[in-house]
Amino acid sequence: MTDRVEPILLVEDDPNDQLLIRRAFGKAKLMNPLSVVGDGDEAVAYLSGMGGNAGPPALIMLDLKLPRRSGLEVLEWLRAQPAPLGRTPVVVLTSSRENHDVARAYELGANSYLVKPVDFDGLLEMIKTAGLYWTVLNEGPARQ
Repeated sequence: MTDRVEPILLVEDDPNDQLLIRRAFGKAKLMNPLSVVGDGDEAVAYLSGMGGNAGPPALIMLDLKLPRRSGLEVLEWLRAQPAPLGRTPVVVLTSSRENHDVARAYELGANSYLVKPVDFDGLLEMIKTAGLYWTVLNEGPARQ
């Protein structure tokens, strides 16, 4: 067992959304550091390189509309990985309200599906709540 705090991985291609989400994380004062990658291939490379003692992130916040490899493709790849990586909680954080996107995300193993709020206060509240739930309140499987 370690006292290390795992990062939260944000997979988001829009620089403006990255900036707003970084600001919301800063104001939410979550204990977990935020790591950011800008497309689906970068997400897979980041997660593939998590060998040794690094372990997977505490949470992945995943946009769906990404260049190179979509969020759904990243999610499908992730769920095909062995534990503990394949069990990492995934919150889809996207602007899509399309029923087929919601349904497909859950079919592929998303743990939650959140639609990005249009204002910063809404985003801040969402980040606070999601961060508290997934990094403090939720009891996930034990990590070896």
